[in-house]
Amino acid sequence: MKTNLDTLKTEIPQYLHSKGLAVFQGFVNELHEQKLVFWDIDHEPDYRMFVECAVNAGAHLIVFNHRRFQRRMVDDALENLEDTDLPREDQRAMERRLKELRSYEDFTCAIELAFEIQGRFYVYDLRTEWYEELLDLMEQIDSAASVGDLDDDDDDDEDNEEGRYFSRN
Repeated sequence: MKTNLDTLKTEIPQYLHSKGLAVFQGFVNELHEQKLVFWDIDHEPDYRMFVECAVNAGAHLIVFNHRRFQRRMVDDALENLEDTDLPREDQRAMERRLKELRSYEDFTCAIELAFEIQGRFYVYDLRTEWYEELLDLMEQIDSAASVGDLDDDDDDDEDNEEGRYFSRN
């Protein structure tokens, strides 16, 4: 997998136009997940095959989106990492890896193509390996923070119950 998708970012729109497709710069709303079908990037990574499928299915418009990696993503993850109850060794390892990922600042980290047929969106979602790693780290951090929040909420409930008077009537 490429570490930077900048070449594809410029190549893909040209290819789409050469196929007579309109290109809409946007993104597919993932709130409607039940209406999304994802292309199997692992077995067929070539975007041209996805585009051929779109043309054969009768699509005339392709939604095109590319995501540029921003330092803020790492900074937010580092800030959230501080709020977790992860063991210090795990926090340090995650912090070290997150800081290493800063070197990809301004690289294109993801490209998305999509077309709609009969109310269902077909999506080609290509991401770099390092961006996938960042998303995995962010998910681990969010999960650890959520568990910590739940534990804190339980403690608050216990503290509040100590000062209460309960009637046995």
